[in-house]
Amino acid sequence: MTQNGKKDPSRTPTITNRKAEHLYFIEDRFETGVMLIGSEIKSIREGKCSLNDAWVDIAEDKNELWLVGAHIDEYFFAKRFGHEPLRRRKLLAHVSEIQKMRKAKEIKGLTLIPLKLYFKNRFVKIEVGICRGKDQRDKRADLIARDEKMAIARIVKAAKR
Repeated sequence: MTQNGKKDPSRTPTITNRKAEHLYFIEDRFETGVMLIGSEIKSIREGKCSLNDAWVDIAEDKNELWLVGAHIDEYFFAKRFGHEPLRRRKLLAHVSEIQKMRKAKEIKGLTLIPLKLYFKNRFVKIEVGICRGKDQRDKRADLIARDEKMAIARIVKAAKR
């Protein structure tokens, strides 16, 4: 807590899906809300959550988004009132955004991946990306570009000394 009684925003965790940047080209991003229960919120505040194997599913007959495969650890103090770590969670988005995601998913090769989970005010938000898978050449090219960037940064840092 800060002196004025508000929570320090730097203390709330941001959980990112680091594999998504490596495995996919991110073409578009959407911010969605998540329907969670109390013990899930407390577990997320402690940073005990993983989005690595998660994806977003669209219900065929309804305009509903579901987060599948996200792992939120059980909150230790919840005891019998806890939650299932791998349950499906409903995502909240505008109908127009859901329609855009549905159209993108119908195109071959595109998928919906959760990229980041974070707190906005007191609500948990998930950034969902419309992604296209990378092939092996693209992954190698990214690694080479990153290595070159690091080498340049190293040279610049050495020159400043």
